[in-house]
Amino acid sequence: MSGRGLGWIKRLRDGENILFDKFLAGSYKAVTTSFECKQEIMAEWIDKEITGTIIGCSMRVHSELGNGFQEVIYQRALEIEFTEARLVFAREMSMPVYYKNKQIGERRVDFFVEEKIMVELKAVINLENVHFAQVRNYLEAYNMQTGLLINFGAISLQFRRLKNPKYRL
Repeated sequence: MSGRGLGWIKRLRDGENILFDKFLAGSYKAVTTSFECKQEIMAEWIDKEITGTIIGCSMRVHSELGNGFQEVIYQRALEIEFTEARLVFAREMSMPVYYKNKQIGERRVDFFVEEKIMVELKAVINLENVHFAQVRNYLEAYNMQTGLLINFGAISLQFRRLKNPKYRL
């Protein structure tokens, strides 16, 4: 974890009722929190830390390779970066898709990172609404909280963090 959140984590562990969040806009903001809210905020911070690492790995790959390759090339390069970053991940992990509690198929997720973040890769000129809908559908179908959509096909790396509003523990 980066050093910028260590004081925040310490205050959480000490059980204070005031949480100083210095991650948003780089400023301190005091908010009162319950234990459940602290857990949710902590999970959100951990998700941001992991997705930040994933995005950093993706930027290194895009910087080195540029755009124009097939998706599988970026996937293989990211596998190397994730390993060097010591991320726990599964590549092309098959996950079942359910409808009304019945399995109706399966879908391979490009990467499943730290057992909580779904990463979908693209190598297209520009991300379109259909790509965002695809990731949102996967998040809902797999009941995952956070997903990343990363596009290596544009001149500049494109990425978006997506949250599942229907996520349930």
